[in-house]
Amino acid sequence: MKFKKVHNKGQAQIFANRYLELLTKTHPIVIFGMYLPVIGYMLYYGYTSLQYSLLRIALIYSMAVLAWSLFEYVAHRFIFHWVSENPMARKITYTLHGNHHEYPRDRQRLFMPPVPSVIISSFLLAVFYLLMGSNAFVFFPGFISGYLAYGSIHYAIHAWAPPFKWLKPLWRNHHLHHYKDDALGFGVSSTLWDRVFGTMFHS
Repeated sequence: MKFKKVHNKGQAQIFANRYLELLTKTHPIVIFGMYLPVIGYMLYYGYTSLQYSLLRIALIYSMAVLAWSLFEYVAHRFIFHWVSENPMARKITYTLHGNHHEYPRDRQRLFMPPVPSVIISSFLLAVFYLLMGSNAFVFFPGFISGYLAYGSIHYAIHAWAPPFKWLKPLWRNHHLHHYKDDALGFGVSSTLWDRVFGTMFHS
C-alpha cells in the first residue's frame, strides 16, 4: 500500500457523491454514543436476566477483549492490507484502509463510520450467538469494548504525542507501520500478536 506521497494534512475523497462521502466520516463521540449504552445494557441483562455471576461475566468479558486484539491484528494484516491487482479489490482496500495510509492524520476516518460499523457489529453479534448462545450477550460487550479501546488509542496515536512513557512503544510501532514498513507492526492497541507472529519492529 505504497503512495508517492503521504499527506499529513487534508483527506482523501472516496466517493464523488457528497452524501456517500459523508457516510465515510465520523467523530469518536458518535461511536461511543452508539456503543456504550449497548455495552451497559447487555452486561446488565447478563447479570439480571441471565443471572450470570460476576465472575462468569468478568471471565467472558476478558476473553472477548483478548479475542478483539487478535481480530484487530488479523483484520489489519490480511483484510486491510490485502494486495490484489483486481481494480475492484484495490478500490475496496483503499476505501477500508488505504485512504488512511495516504492521509494518516485525517481524524474523521480513524473510527469505522456508523453505518458500516452497525452492519459489521450486527453480523458479528449473530455469529457470536450462533457459536456460544446466550454467552454472546456478555462476549459482545467485551469485544466492542476492545474495539473502543483500539479506536481511542488509534485516534490518540495520530492526534497527539504519547501522554505516558509506557505508551511510547505503541506510538512507535504504529508510526513505523505508516512511515517505514506497512508489512510490519499490525497491532495498534497491543503489540502482543506482532510478537507472537513475528511482525514486530526491532530496534
